[in-house]
Amino acid sequence: FGRYENSIILPRFNSNLLYYKRYIDDIFGIWLPSTNGTDETWRLFTTELNKWGRLKWKIEQPSLQTVFLDLNIQLKNQEIITSTYQKAMNLYLYIPPLSAHPPSCLKGLIAGEMRRYWLQNNLTDFKVILSKFIDRLLDRGHTINTLKPIFIQAATALDNRLLSSTFTTKQTENTLYIHRTFHPNVIKPFEIRQLYEKILRPSLTYDRMIIATSRPKNLKDVLTRTVLPSHPKIDVQETVDKLKASLNMT
Repeated sequence: FGRYENSIILPRFNSNLLYYKRYIDDIFGIWLPSTNGTDETWRLFTTELNKWGRLKWKIEQPSLQTVFLDLNIQLKNQEIITSTYQKAMNLYLYIPPLSAHPPSCLKGLIAGEMRRYWLQNNLTDFKVILSKFIDRLLDRGHTINTLKPIFIQAATALDNRLLSSTFTTKQTENTLYIHRTFHPNVIKPFEIRQLYEKILRPSLTYDRMIIATSRPKNLKDVLTRTVLPSHPKIDVQETVDKLKASLNMT
């Protein structure tokens, strides 16, 4: 479809498309009406979109307000106003407290959602949707005493990012990486750091040590694989030799 866009859609309707972007099967654009006041060009545009392939686009009529992915977008008084869009059927199945996921997963979820809500909403809407987010986490079994320090940490990090105009991090290749699969009943990351600082660091030349944690496999990984298993390479000559040897033996 991208080739069809570049060869047919964009050249033909370039004067009417002030902005046009497609994310896989979602298109967002800014349409400039024809100067003659008719919508004939818009009708031709929608018809041309659906001439490619058997699947058809569900096209909204031009308006000053729309929903694109997770965003409400509104043009009001020559200003673009946004707010977070959430589907009515969303079940909000966040990680429950008894899950064997690494604690960093919950921290990352809260930090990511808080930043997204802040960027997409005004202050009033931000407070409302963040309160809903907390209520949904409580419905999943989390406690306010557990969530409070994580939210404070995420808010502090967000404040620091907003106050800093540039983000500088120490780049070094001299880093020791320790990767492990998370399990709630094994040695904790802070214990690994303590052992590293006490026993290993004096004898090593690394500038720093980073512990990378991945979650263990779950039922979804086993039942719904997204990557086909790779088959081992077959040595044809070796296989032929084995067959010949087997035939000679028989």
